[in-house]
Amino acid sequence: MIPALIYKDAPAAIEFLGKAFGFEKHLVVPGEGNVIHHAELSLGGLMVMLGSAQSGSEYSNRVRTPKENGGFVTQSPYIVVDDPDGFHERAKKHGAVIDIKDEDHGGRGFTCADPEGNLWNFGSYDPWKSAPQGT
Repeated sequence: MIPALIYKDAPAAIEFLGKAFGFEKHLVVPGEGNVIHHAELSLGGLMVMLGSAQSGSEYSNRVRTPKENGGFVTQSPYIVVDDPDGFHERAKKHGAVIDIKDEDHGGRGFTCADPEGNLWNFGSYDPWKSAPQGT
């Protein structure tokens, strides 16, 4: 599964996601002005896609940024990382952190917001490697 997000300032979001979380540009399709029609950013074997809210695509016409949605987020990616404390320190340098903690269901992680209010989750809990509980 590849999460897809929209941003009012997609070029700034691409820059932030690279600096704060280590995402690398895989593909960026710019439009006129400050518009990004489509971007793919990778982090190891993971990927996120994003674009400008004002790109005019059918997708961007059907979704809203957190700011347009009264500050509410309706989805947020969870990214499994080997070193959640290292990711936390990196994100903290860019002002995007809620405190890291050990989770009751296992692992260690944190949630943070990017400059446009999208929430990101990073942690060591990997449901593929954990035994199912309560089944």
